[in-house]
Amino acid sequence: MTAHPLLDVDDIPGTEPYLRTVGEVFRIFREQDSGCFAYGVRLPDGARWFVKEATTDRAQRSLDRAWAFHRAVRHPAIVPQLHRITAGDGRTAVVMPWHDGEILYDPTARARFRALPLARVHHALDRVLDAHLAVEAAGQVAVDLYDGAFLYDFDAHALHLTDLDEYRRGPFVVTEDRLPGSSRFMSPEEWRRGATIDTRTTVHVLGRTARLLLDAGPGEDAFRGTAAQLAVVERATRPDPRERFGGVRELVETWRAVA
Repeated sequence: MTAHPLLDVDDIPGTEPYLRTVGEVFRIFREQDSGCFAYGVRLPDGARWFVKEATTDRAQRSLDRAWAFHRAVRHPAIVPQLHRITAGDGRTAVVMPWHDGEILYDPTARARFRALPLARVHHALDRVLDAHLAVEAAGQVAVDLYDGAFLYDFDAHALHLTDLDEYRRGPFVVTEDRLPGSSRFMSPEEWRRGATIDTRTTVHVLGRTARLLLDAGPGEDAFRGTAAQLAVVERATRPDPRERFGGVRELVETWRAVA
């Protein structure tokens, strides 16, 4: 059997030069806050892959954390890291399947998504919630989840979660001044050194996800859901974690009961 040029190789001298020898590099993502470079590569058999490499020590720590997360959690909505390659200077690159779509952090894509029929939006949100049932079941908590992780295919009407590199086993204590993340999605405890991060923190970010995906405009003044759904969001995002739902499963069951 012929070795796969991405899934059966363990060491390469450099990521981009190697990718150009085995296929066509059709997309390059260099301007990433994470310190990673990423590539879309098409192999001769037509299959497309997404390869992300660490270019800094901080990025390497993030990729190491992500590799551990993907070993613990698998879900159809989560784009998996399938293989890891040592790619020079001891740093690594990870190989993932390519998925078509647009990142909802982009204002144009976000506006297009918010204009979809409500049933489409609910279906996408339900995939996010269902994926986080698997996250919770594996003892993991969400960190740095925001609309930059939401990849939506407007042709297939499918949402995937990507770049969940800061997810980790919980509970844990914040050891820096703040955790990475978007202020639009983060809970109060993620901004405090010494705070405990656990499944109630995941509840908060999922509540914010529901609030923002179901908003029809640039501000939070056009919620497309019901009053009962807004009440679920309000409880999920209370500043005091003790006043939120006790975990992701309780949140999801309550949400689905009113949806």
